[in-house]
Amino acid sequence: MTLSDEQQFLTEVVAPDGYKFTVNTGLFINNEFVAGENTIDTTNPATGKLLATVQAAEAKQVDMAVDAAEKAFHHGWKSSHPRERSRLLNKLADLIERDTDEIAHLESLDSGKAIMGVRNFDAPHSINQLRYFSGFCDKNHGKVIQTNGKLSYTIHEPIGVCAGIIAWNVSTLMITYKIAPALCVGNTVVIKTSEFAPLAALKIAALVREAGFPPGVINIISGYGHTAGEAMSHHKKIGKISFTGSVATGRLIMKGAAESNLKKVTLELGGKSPVIIFDDVENLDEAVTWVHTGGYSISGQACCAGSRVYVQEGIYDQFIEKLKTLVLSKKIGCPFEQDTFQGPQVSETQFKRVMDYIDIGKKEGATCYLGGNSINREGYYIEPTIFTDVTENMRIMQEEIFGPVICVAKFRDENDVIFKANDTTYGLAAGVFTANVTRALTVSKALEAGQVWVNCFMTIDSPIPFGGYKQSGFGRECSEYALMDYIQIKSIKINAGNPV
Repeated sequence: MTLSDEQQFLTEVVAPDGYKFTVNTGLFINNEFVAGENTIDTTNPATGKLLATVQAAEAKQVDMAVDAAEKAFHHGWKSSHPRERSRLLNKLADLIERDTDEIAHLESLDSGKAIMGVRNFDAPHSINQLRYFSGFCDKNHGKVIQTNGKLSYTIHEPIGVCAGIIAWNVSTLMITYKIAPALCVGNTVVIKTSEFAPLAALKIAALVREAGFPPGVINIISGYGHTAGEAMSHHKKIGKISFTGSVATGRLIMKGAAESNLKKVTLELGGKSPVIIFDDVENLDEAVTWVHTGGYSISGQACCAGSRVYVQEGIYDQFIEKLKTLVLSKKIGCPFEQDTFQGPQVSETQFKRVMDYIDIGKKEGATCYLGGNSINREGYYIEPTIFTDVTENMRIMQEEIFGPVICVAKFRDENDVIFKANDTTYGLAAGVFTANVTRALTVSKALEAGQVWVNCFMTIDSPIPFGGYKQSGFGRECSEYALMDYIQIKSIKINAGNPV
């Protein structure tokens, strides 16, 4: 296919602030944008109107992408010099930095996220992720092991073709989470975007080619989970798959891996993160701000959202009033207005799901202290909602809502709150607010979560591993720990002339 053939997939997108740009909506396979067997309509959740129609992959196009990745792996990338891999990762980071404004517009249009959040967090963290792992390209070392009369050592080898299936809530960030550690150690990749928000990922695909990556090293396709996703999980040429999304889909990914070639699997799944506010917290106003950010960012559509808030009895009334005041002060509206904090839910389906959970909470006997209604405007907007008088057996305390809903409960002491905080099938994240260092250390250790934030919440950095306990998944994104999921360890033992 020539560049002129790709023109058929070019789509002009116009943002509410007048920003115009063109995105290629084809499947990015072997450094070309090609057609799929079907198409997907992606809509603007702030209006419910069509944004673009993208090409959709099915099993045939998954095969094409995997074959391209396999060829690239065996014909150069596997044996490429670490400095060259580092250079290309840094080049892609430079291009994302250059085009941050366009990427932010696309992600905001496609997912409904406030554009300032994408500019200030998603894009910079994506850039940092690429640059962080570029530094590990020449540090993928094995070990020499002392043995009796033998030279023994290990080497780290790439797996081959690695697949990534990303979520719609932080698509720019998710792409770099999947590709950076995989490419760093010499793998090639096939990424499937979410059908709800593919546009920012397709923009990054164009930057991959501009950066100079060899054909087939990075392939980015759009498609539905039950077609393209299923084909990837069952594909016998894919050696590793990383998935970010729901627990139910994570189980299907594992089943597909087991039924095919026992490919390595890592899962970053749902969460129902507890946030604990002790009465000795040094600055209650700051704690309230962290709770608000952790619970309502991305309209509550974050896997690690602090949706269960436990406040010690003595400061409960003060806390709840401060939280209410802060919630009411934040703007809900068009994602492109600079002072907007909360935009719409990503889709009509997600909107209905959240509203159903709010109705469930009311029927279960919880008090809807604030919000609880849809907002009478174009798009899929829901009021930020606070439930009080909640108990641990309520569905709104046990199940992931993935919307702007926080449940606030009282607790007596450390033992009481640790039991409540751990009373969930999830274990992705948790927060602790206290001025007592000993308490912070003790409670953090007792919490069953992959990451615990003390006197802050949802602060994610490239050098810090991110992942869950229990049904929040396994494996880690970010940090040197992530590299272990993208390598195979080979042991070599050489007889140095010793007799049998």
